[in-house]
Amino acid sequence: MLVVIGGGPYGIATAAKAIEAGIETVVVGRPLGFWTDNMPAGMYLRSGPDWHLDASGVDTFEAFLEERGIAPADIDPIPIAIFLDYAAWFQRRKHVTVREALVTALSANGDGSFHVTLDNGETLAAESVVAAPGVRYFQNLPEWSTSLPPGLSSHTCELVRFEDFEGARVLIVGGRQSAYEWAALLGEHGAERIDIVHRHDVPRFARVSWKFVDPYVEQTLATAGWWRQLPASKRDAIAREFWEVGRLTLEWWLTPRLQGDRFHRRPGVSVVAVTAEDPAAVRVRLSDGTELSVDRIVCATGYKADLDRVPYLAGVLDRIRVADGFPVLDETFQTSLRGLYLPGFTATRDFGPFFGFTKGCPAAAEIVTRGLTQRGV
Repeated sequence: MLVVIGGGPYGIATAAKAIEAGIETVVVGRPLGFWTDNMPAGMYLRSGPDWHLDASGVDTFEAFLEERGIAPADIDPIPIAIFLDYAAWFQRRKHVTVREALVTALSANGDGSFHVTLDNGETLAAESVVAAPGVRYFQNLPEWSTSLPPGLSSHTCELVRFEDFEGARVLIVGGRQSAYEWAALLGEHGAERIDIVHRHDVPRFARVSWKFVDPYVEQTLATAGWWRQLPASKRDAIAREFWEVGRLTLEWWLTPRLQGDRFHRRPGVSVVAVTAEDPAAVRVRLSDGTELSVDRIVCATGYKADLDRVPYLAGVLDRIRVADGFPVLDETFQTSLRGLYLPGFTATRDFGPFFGFTKGCPAAAEIVTRGLTQRGV
């Protein structure tokens, strides 16, 4: 039996493909839990309707839209709620049932099998395990943020409701998509002043195409270990291209939402000191000498892989080879612990940056299932 830990896009996509391949599969987690709990209801996706979950290319997002009579032009950009509806539809179509429980421990047996312990006390026996931990585990926070009292500072993924921000003064640290989208959402919920601080220049806002990723994903499917076989110079060039499109350019639909004198952009600046003035305010000193008094700091500072942060992996970490916080994977997303696979964000070191996005789900599902089939699961 295969146990898939995680009900996010990578977990669901892989489970669907494994079930199609005739592999007995149990999925444990919360269906799209990170998406429902750690993303704002008013969020829009950066992807287009061509991004989907189906490795077989049948139950795609476009197929869902066609069935529902929704024209892609009418959902540009795509509201997160529409994609969540698609994910639920996809699960029904693929007969993927997610057992809503949390994994508290994973242990490996001497015969190559696993025990998966759930928070309800149940234990599952598995021949193989696919673990797809969400990025919530990997929040990258500035060191100074830990010195503040609880409630004064939070990562974007922990701030998804904005009703209490009317009249608030907010400092956003970071200058990529989440920083500016959270700024827009805060402004729309009545924040009085929003300062956006980042070390780089103000990014450009424009409509971009992610189609450049398609041939890279296709190459990954066609050639085992394609990414790691590339010369370092080629990997760097692709990473730069991905950075320019995905990070240096932000979505065009943000521009009209960032108008007005409540928004203050501070490029080329960083936070050098923070002091809690009282339980409800923070004094912030910036690298250009500016001092601000704010009610809340929002860290739009991204994510950094660190397997040590995934609690349920503690019992097997000593058998997983790690480099820079990432697992070292083979050509099928398998770790050095035979039978344990880690697709998704933690695979980006060995498979490329696109596997940190939903775009990589179908390819990862196909490749992992190939590996499982080869092992005779």
